[in-house]
Parts: sequence; C-alpha cells; structure tokens
Amino acid sequence: MKIALLSDIHSNLRALDACMDHAAAQGAQRFAVLGDLVGYGAQPAQVVRRMRELAQDGAIVLQGNHDAMAVAPLVQAGKMDATGAAWTRSQLAPADLDFLAGLPLTAIDGAVFLVHASADAPQRWLYVDSGHRAEASLHAACTDTRVRYVFGGHVHQQTLYFRGASQKLLRFEPTAGATIPLPPHRRWIATVGSVGQPRDGNTDAMYAMFDAARAELTFHRVAYDHLAAAADVRAAGLPEDFAKRLEQGL
Repeated sequence: MKIALLSDIHSNLRALDACMDHAAAQGAQRFAVLGDLVGYGAQPAQVVRRMRELAQDGAIVLQGNHDAMAVAPLVQAGKMDATGAAWTRSQLAPADLDFLAGLPLTAIDGAVFLVHASADAPQRWLYVDSGHRAEASLHAACTDTRVRYVFGGHVHQQTLYFRGASQKLLRFEPTAGATIPLPPHRRWIATVGSVGQPRDGNTDAMYAMFDAARAELTFHRVAYDHLAAAADVRAAGLPEDFAKRLEQGL
C-alpha cells in the first residue's frame, strides 16, 4: 500500500492539485492529510471541499492548528494570523466549518501514527523541530506497541529522525526523490513538509510517499505555479506577506 502523506496545504489549491497529480503518477493508493488544510492561502473553500471528497473516499484527514483557528479564531493570535483566520472563516460554509471542527488530532493506521504536530501533546501544536522534540513525540506515539513510524507536518520542512544502535535519535536530511528504506526493527519519525507553503527557500511544494509493503519512504518536491498562487493571495486582499512567502519559499 502506497500512502501519499500531505500536510500544511494552507488553502493553496494550485499546490494541492500538483501534489495530488504527482502522487497519483507515483502510484499512490491512499491519501493521508496531516492538518492545516486552511490558513494563509486564497482558496480555503475549494481545498476543504476537496478534502471532504477525499475523506469520503477513505482518506485520513487530520486537524491542524490553522483549521482549529478557522473554526474558533484565537484572540491572542498574531495580527496577521488572526486576520487570515477571520477571512478564512468568512469563506467557509457551515458544513465546511463542521468538517474542520470534527477532524481528529491523530490517527493510527497499522504501524503508522499520524499527527499534525507532536504526538505527546497534539492539542498544544508543538513543533517537532529538534531531536528533543522528535524524541518526545516518538516516545508518546510508541506507547502503542504496533507503531513503528510517526509522520507529521507543522514545521514546513522535510526531516527524518531514527533511533540508531546507540538508542540515540539521529537526524537525517532527505534528498527529494530518493527512496529511503525504513526497516521496522527501528522506529522512525518524519515531518513531511508543506504542500502549500514551503519555508526552506525552495518554492516547490512538498509531500512524501510511504510504501508500507516495502517499508520505504520517499520525500518529493513538486513544481507548481507559485507566482499565480501569490497573485491569488493578493487578489483576495490577504496580507502581502502571505504572497511574498509563496514567491520566496520562506
């Protein structure tokens, strides 16, 4: 079973379409979407409705912090995030908001644990951006002894951590398109990157493909019309910084 792992779409329909088309060409048999369907981008309604269709077809769809913020905007959020959340909410139908509100924070699929942020406190939206945070997330997920693989998003970068022979968690920086064996005698945790808002200086969209039968993971980068996506953001009247992020990949 090949599972396409997508996260942090951020209302960017152009990037989502590009990644889904690429995943289908790579033989994806199932989709798992790890949260942050909305926020920042110009097509929240279109993205949410696409996710509702995917869920009806059997995809796993999780809630991220921006999804929760669209349902119940936070007073203490930063000015730009609060502005974006209020605008996003205004674009969504009641059924779309109900869908976002009802999404789970985590899911287990065989040996795979899925989460938007960190498994040790998924509701706190902690960033798995260091060995220490990866250790905490992996430890929490693996209280279920079936779990060998933990996949998340939230940090907008692609990273893989694994427990070496010394039992210390080691970090590995993947190369796009290179298949990585993940033997199940070890435990692994990865962040799959952002479909709709990369932040590593590369404007290409990100996702990952996990081949459960072969125990292999491949991180992908997919070019899409990011300049048109930035233009969509400006046309929607959203903050200029949201458009610049797409143009610069930052």
